Amino acid sequence: MIEQYVWDLREVDEKQIAAVGGKGAHLGELSQVEGIRVPGGFCVTTDAFRRILAQAPSIDDRLDQLSRVEPDDRDAIRTVSAQIRRTIEAIAVPDDISVAITRALARLGEQAACAVRSSATAEDLPTASFAGQQDTYLNVVGPASVLRHVSRCWASLFTERAVTYRQRNGIDHRTVHMAVVVQQMVFPHAAGILFTADPVTGNRKVATVDAGFGLGEALVSGLVNPDVFTVRQGEVVAKAIAAKTRAVHALPAGGTQEVAIDPQRQEQPALTDAQVVRLVQLGRRIEAHFGRPQDIEWCLVDDGFQIVQSRPITTLFPVPEAGDQENHVYVSVGHQQMMTDPMKPLGLSMWQLTAMVPMHEAGGRLFVDVTRRLASPTSRAALLDVMGRGDPLVRDALETVLGHDDFVPSLPDAPPGRPQSGGPPASGAPTPIATDPAIVTELIGRSRESVAALERDIRTKTGPALFDFLLAAFEEHKRVLSDPLNIRAIMAGMEATWWLNDKLQEWLGEKNVADTLTLSAPDNITSEMGLALLDVADVIRARPEVVAFLQDVEDEGFLDGLAKRAGGAEARAAIEGYLDRYGMRCVGEIDITRPRWRERPTTLVPVILDNVRNFEPGAAERRFEQGRRKAQKKEQDVLSRLRALPDGDQKADETKRMIDRVRTFIGYREYPKYGIISRYFVYKQALLKEAERLVRADVLPEKDDIFYLTFQELHDVVRSNHVDGRLIQQRKDAFRSYHALTPPRVLTSDGEALTGAYRRDDVPAGALTGLPVSVGTVEGRARVILDMAQADLEAGDILVTTFTDPSWSPLFVGIAGLVTEVGGLMTHGAVIAREYGLPAVVGVEQATRLIRDGQRIRVHGTDGYVEILP
Repeated sequence: MIEQYVWDLREVDEKQIAAVGGKGAHLGELSQVEGIRVPGGFCVTTDAFRRILAQAPSIDDRLDQLSRVEPDDRDAIRTVSAQIRRTIEAIAVPDDISVAITRALARLGEQAACAVRSSATAEDLPTASFAGQQDTYLNVVGPASVLRHVSRCWASLFTERAVTYRQRNGIDHRTVHMAVVVQQMVFPHAAGILFTADPVTGNRKVATVDAGFGLGEALVSGLVNPDVFTVRQGEVVAKAIAAKTRAVHALPAGGTQEVAIDPQRQEQPALTDAQVVRLVQLGRRIEAHFGRPQDIEWCLVDDGFQIVQSRPITTLFPVPEAGDQENHVYVSVGHQQMMTDPMKPLGLSMWQLTAMVPMHEAGGRLFVDVTRRLASPTSRAALLDVMGRGDPLVRDALETVLGHDDFVPSLPDAPPGRPQSGGPPASGAPTPIATDPAIVTELIGRSRESVAALERDIRTKTGPALFDFLLAAFEEHKRVLSDPLNIRAIMAGMEATWWLNDKLQEWLGEKNVADTLTLSAPDNITSEMGLALLDVADVIRARPEVVAFLQDVEDEGFLDGLAKRAGGAEARAAIEGYLDRYGMRCVGEIDITRPRWRERPTTLVPVILDNVRNFEPGAAERRFEQGRRKAQKKEQDVLSRLRALPDGDQKADETKRMIDRVRTFIGYREYPKYGIISRYFVYKQALLKEAERLVRADVLPEKDDIFYLTFQELHDVVRSNHVDGRLIQQRKDAFRSYHALTPPRVLTSDGEALTGAYRRDDVPAGALTGLPVSVGTVEGRARVILDMAQADLEAGDILVTTFTDPSWSPLFVGIAGLVTEVGGLMTHGAVIAREYGLPAVVGVEQATRLIRDGQRIRVHGTDGYVEILP
């Protein structure tokens, strides 16, 4: 049947992507929108493509080969993909398909000039644009030429770039099929690209238009610099008119050629301001139709615009849904919690249900709305102060938003005693609390009792009753965290740190003195975790057969095999004891769906072996004692220097009180997170038991599928014994796409994504600027490590990574310095770097890309920058 292989564009809409591909579906949909002109044409469907593949069984073998090739093996991809393309192009188009195409072509005019364009089923999607991956041919004239170029489009599904793109995005080549769009060629006065959102800042209220003379191919290929217009609220607010020396024009007999533009026209704008505004209005109509910002290719013909392509802009960070039309300012939770990777839906919803403030999701990340805190003068000053102390980039980003006229509403200060919603507590005078170690002991005891009660009471809960129990447990979770004594203890340590750094720099001219004064502070569960793994290494180091066994471990059940080796029982007991205390931790631990060390103990094996190789027995105790003595010596030095100053005794007494306060409370700063993650592991184990029941009942194919449901959705599945498999697959696809997005520190409801900037002039040229969080200077080999399980460290190495949460602290005992892309003064990596006396600079934008593994670098932990050495 003719309809099987060819559909008129006007018969097509977005529901037919499987038949006509992404480009064809979008163009068909657009052709039905009132006021939008799309060149007429037809689609050669994916049925025709499958017919072609069926005539070449050898392609199956080649696809098997491709599935085994690594995405970075360019030579293999180039060779195999070229073989597939040659095979497809050599297949004669079957007569019935040829007849169907020729008949459709006759309706356009048999000798009509056409654009022949690929339209893959994985193309122009909300999560992956595949822009430029397959081929387009312009000004194709005559049936024979059109048929030849249709074959070329089919073959272009296997260009090297398209194959590599699919490999890297985890898309199976067999699941993608190729349709072809054949459209009447238009010969424009000008052409270009319209973005209905600013592709650089993400601002949805700003549109940008790139324009040049002739066919748009000149812009797409980079032949000329375009005119660039910026439009906001129906007005051109900025424009840059380029010297356009070349253009691409169609040839009468087919094909295109570059032509020189008359010198008098080169610097004339390709569009008038009125035309630009009219084009953006069309773009807004298209955006509204598709429900998301669009990347649109347009042509200007006789003062009218024709649309030749529209696809989603996939690089924009999504905006949280607010449910109103008000302006909002959001701060990233991930940058505060040192986990900027996307989270799965169950992880997102569990963190939202147990958090102390409302949180909003976008792009697999969480954000806090701080608009009200920014709106009134007093709370704004307090928010900027606490944010600036923790991470100057967040403060700078917030100040940038505040610089936008009238974006943040102006509200009066809240009445005394009324709490402000959203954002961290305000800083001010030191929190009133006695400097008494018994307070920390009591708080730790309360947390342990709460977790023990949770473990005891959850054992008998299953089915819907488990979810009712968990909702009550989440309230207990929040009660423990919001205990006023808990909050005062956390703030006391932080505020004492700030006080010491501020006052001692003012009085003694020394930066970040608290970094040394807090060395080996008591009750720091995270630093204890790192030192405890040194003790495990001590047990293993003395047993050569165990060391040899661990060097080849790959199976997560290795502890059973370990017990059969000489000395293995003692080694297993040491590792099990460590997992009993710390096995609930893992990288990205705020996401409950991440595998814990108890679930994946092989993660710890490389770190244990590094400790065996790099340390002598007893290193943990010696290291802690060295830090304690260094802090004690620093305290004596500071106090004696203060007493020599005017009013020295008063300054020394005040400083001594703050030193005692910081040493009492700064270690406890890490414990609430440990309590949260301990509870999370209990929740997770109970939910996975429910998942196993659902798998046994054939409700779910795999137990990990529950990670792609929210807590409430999982509750509904457990009640009904029914799940929407399509929803889970959509969530998996979306989660995969979120990895390509870089979350901003600050995001506005207009979509503007801000990372902030350091406003400093004290950094040497060429150095990488960051935030100084742990004093000292160190030089050494950079080890760029993105996965803790891949760590292979030598003594003196400097760890360079995206972010570190508490799970990384076992690595800290074996390194000489730390550089991260994300972090603040009081985030966990900074706290533990200070605890271990490691020079550290955090918040270094793109550190893992700008610093190569193995390069020598110098970390200036006191002044906050990193030098890459020759």
